[in-house]
Amino acid sequence: MKVSDHILERLRQWEVEQVFGYPGDGINGLLAAWGRAGDEPRFVQARHEEMAAFEAVGYAKFSGRTGVCVATSGPGAIHLLNGLYDAKLDHVPVVAIVGQTDRSAMGGSYQQEVDLLSLFKDVASAYCEMVTVPEQLPNVLDRAMRIATTSRTVTAVIVPADVQELDYEPPAHAFKMVPSSLGVGRFAPVPADEDLARCAEILNAGEKVAVLVGQGARGARAEVEQLADLLGAGVAKALLGKDVLPDTLPYVTGSIGLLGTRPSYELMRDCDTLLVIGSSFPYSQFLPEFGKVRAVQIDIDPSMVGLRHPFELNVVGDAAAALERLIPLLNRKEDRSWRETVEQNTARWWEVMERRAAVVADPLNPEHVVHALDALLPDDVILAADSGSAANWYARHLRMRGSMRGSLSGTLATMGPGVPYVIGAKFAHPDRPAIAIVGDGAMQMNGLAELITVAKYYREWADPRLIVAVLNNQDLNQVTWEMRAMQGAPQFEPSQHLPDVRYADFAVQLGLYGVRVEDPEDVEQVWRQALASDRPYVIDFRTDPAVPPIPPHTTFGQMTAAASAVMRGDSDRGSVVKQGIKAKIQEFLPGRGKE
Repeated sequence: MKVSDHILERLRQWEVEQVFGYPGDGINGLLAAWGRAGDEPRFVQARHEEMAAFEAVGYAKFSGRTGVCVATSGPGAIHLLNGLYDAKLDHVPVVAIVGQTDRSAMGGSYQQEVDLLSLFKDVASAYCEMVTVPEQLPNVLDRAMRIATTSRTVTAVIVPADVQELDYEPPAHAFKMVPSSLGVGRFAPVPADEDLARCAEILNAGEKVAVLVGQGARGARAEVEQLADLLGAGVAKALLGKDVLPDTLPYVTGSIGLLGTRPSYELMRDCDTLLVIGSSFPYSQFLPEFGKVRAVQIDIDPSMVGLRHPFELNVVGDAAAALERLIPLLNRKEDRSWRETVEQNTARWWEVMERRAAVVADPLNPEHVVHALDALLPDDVILAADSGSAANWYARHLRMRGSMRGSLSGTLATMGPGVPYVIGAKFAHPDRPAIAIVGDGAMQMNGLAELITVAKYYREWADPRLIVAVLNNQDLNQVTWEMRAMQGAPQFEPSQHLPDVRYADFAVQLGLYGVRVEDPEDVEQVWRQALASDRPYVIDFRTDPAVPPIPPHTTFGQMTAAASAVMRGDSDRGSVVKQGIKAKIQEFLPGRGKE
């Protein structure tokens, strides 16, 4: 058995079912071992190492298991980094296995020689090791898997090409040998009784309780619902926690932050007590003003508590285990007026969303495109949004229900993961439909090539439905509107304008289905066709870049500055925007009054 054979055998013992990667001579030994192993675990070939890392992230996000990716030395390793940083910043377990030049060439400025230990030192700061002798295995690989899984982070194992070809020798029962074992025991850390008692005292004293949940609360849905009922609380969701609670609950105000909803903004503005569960939501300006509320945070990671807000109490523990012990200490609030206010604000918001989706645009209103999908979503769908204005519509118009899952690049907010995320999701759940909502910038950056990966593998999926919806406005729209609203600057067309690409036609060339949509009357029909399709489907929606992705805290003054910027400088879209800008401001800022 070669070292490369042993690595694959150990991955199988860890129950790794697929590894996302791209070949290169720095991992030729591993590739040969894959041939000897009958492609177990499955080698899933992406079009680029960054996409392989994104697919591993998507797989990990939607399966709850550890994703694994592989790349060759030098450029292949470098390409992995963006996807690995996405995993690190969103606390997703991913293990990267990376090739390196032969040991005999190290330090000789050899072809594709990069100091990988230094390169990966930050992204894989929890664990990054190079295997230089066979006896380091299986310990190095086991620790990489175990640390990634338990710490929900990135780890890296670097294996020089010549080491891959060595005969495998296990560590002996001897001095300076490190044996190893498989597996991670299940554990759920619980807070101290005194912390829970103090937490209950704070929550019981509050009259207007707000709860903010993040992805760390995903395994505590029932407990969060019970707590919210007892406290008469409203619940907002950090974007990575969008699928923690269903939006069909009337007190769930939806997403919070720049991409959030008005009722979530009002919930934080008007509450007197805040409970944050499993979230490191970064934008403190969307949390209650400092000193005006009593606040408690519950998080499983001690390094992540005490951030973003001056919390009165930081409770360390698993969300479900902590809430299970906290709930018996809570008193049911008889005055439900706060809850009624939250529900009224939320109901009004959904009416606003419907009106915003009905605004006429040229040719399509992107809010109409996404809003039309909401009612059609299967209860078991997996959703991914790319960064950009597409993320706004995903955050605000799609209501989670049933067993739906959804995610995006939360903390890194990188462009390009939308399509590879749903590819990873399909390998995690080949029996569930998946939809990616992406902008044309992200589609041109990464998505087009990765359609080739979709075409290569979709026949193996029990449910072949994978829909890529491209919001094609020929503009890097989020940055354009940020320039207008934040800097009061007109669109800088050389950086913002994108060429029009026939995305659907490219999909058809690959043997997939695809269609371009430019008539609002066709939007719902095409969504239905795609959801009934027997193969992946690309929909090229021609959307209007003049529809602004307005944050819930936007003031009339900021929108006026944005309108002025449009009128000063936008050229080819200028006339359309100028004709409708006043009406759109009034429509998109309903009921704001002097604010």
